[in-house]
Amino acid sequence: MRRLLVAVAAVLAVLAPGTPAWAHVQLVSADPAKGATLTAAPKAVTLEFSQRLNADFTTIVVSDAARQRVAATPATVDDNRGTVTFTAALGNGTYTVAYRVVSADGHTVQGSYPFTLADPGLPAAVVAVRTAAAEETGGDSIGLFIGVGAGGLFLAAVAASLYFHGRRRAGNRTSP
Repeated sequence: MRRLLVAVAAVLAVLAPGTPAWAHVQLVSADPAKGATLTAAPKAVTLEFSQRLNADFTTIVVSDAARQRVAATPATVDDNRGTVTFTAALGNGTYTVAYRVVSADGHTVQGSYPFTLADPGLPAAVVAVRTAAAEETGGDSIGLFIGVGAGGLFLAAVAASLYFHGRRRAGNRTSP
């Protein structure tokens, strides 16, 4: 009977659901909210998380549609809230809030979300557009440079291998 109880306890221990793991910090709320369309420019972005934040490792960045950072103060942390305050006026357009935070338990979480400013009193947003000429002379050429360099190194390695392999064969033929 005792063996049966031990067997039943073992089966129940294996089949019982595990205890939940400590959850990582999560974004609970945001102002402006994810996907919001605002008719007045916000003065700041405030993010509230599910756990206390480590102020030394909290980053909040807002960028415009051209992926340029918007002028703002460094993030300030108050318990589980992080805030950046804009130091310049925002124009109409779509903005992205990106965050990287470390909770008090040491877990890092990052994410981003958009919001749109459509203030009828502001002029339309000016979006920087890259032209084909700018792309030919711009930063995208670094990938081409790396690719050509890697291809050249590969061809040099193949040529060296063929050269030394050929010399070895020629040396073997002349041996008595």
